[in-house]
Amino acid sequence: MDHSTTIVVKVGGTEGVDFSAICQDAAQAIAAGKRLVLVHGGSAEANALGEALGHPPRFITSPSGYTSRYTDRKTLEIFAMAVKGKVNTLLVEQLQARGVNALGLSGADGRLLQATRKDAIQSIENGKRKIIRDDYTGKIEAVNAALLQSLLAQGYTPVVAPMAVSPAGEALNVDADRAAAMVATALKAEALLLLTAVPGLMRKFPDESTLIASLSAAQLGQALEYAEGRMKKKVLGAQEALQGGVGRVIIADGRILNPITAALAGLGTIIQL
Repeated sequence: MDHSTTIVVKVGGTEGVDFSAICQDAAQAIAAGKRLVLVHGGSAEANALGEALGHPPRFITSPSGYTSRYTDRKTLEIFAMAVKGKVNTLLVEQLQARGVNALGLSGADGRLLQATRKDAIQSIENGKRKIIRDDYTGKIEAVNAALLQSLLAQGYTPVVAPMAVSPAGEALNVDADRAAAMVATALKAEALLLLTAVPGLMRKFPDESTLIASLSAAQLGQALEYAEGRMKKKVLGAQEALQGGVGRVIIADGRILNPITAALAGLGTIIQL
């Protein structure tokens, strides 16, 4: 089966990303014969729901400087409500309204994303190192590519929420950018688009005039130094996808009209070997 026309689109879950523009553009790409898999985040919705339920989010910073959501069991349940219950359903609804037969699932469904639960994670708080053991986050080890391929072959457009399942069957919170990179790798995708609320990777964030138009995989280590906050995970995801055989990764603006078409035409930061 030729997967050369499969494109994985990561839809950022941050404020400002235009779901309707992305869904409209996705519908046009699918009508033109491209096969799309959407992977989405949902951090803004999960934060808002946590606040509303009196269980506000807590973020932890690892010794190497990566930020992630501290996910105890209650946070996991709130995260599932927000990303699978709300964001996933709304994306499916918008795609269905545009004639796309979208099918929403989380990485826990059908063991789509299999991850190892992290036994203990290290956090730096006020300069001190802490060990956290009740965290429901995971590192994706395997993707059930056959499930996605069979859905695509039957004309469905999969829309994937960033959750995974452990060998013991526990639902886990996983990073959406890296989940998208793993899905793109498993499908040998032609391209991975990371649509976010900025125009791409900038040398001096947030100055948009310092946008980096293109990077080689060899320059990614250096790019990590420019990446601020969440952008670090995107650069890491790009690295993993290219190492896994994905043709190119584009970090692009998800706030504009026709964001998928624009990214494929070269708008944003294009990263390839």
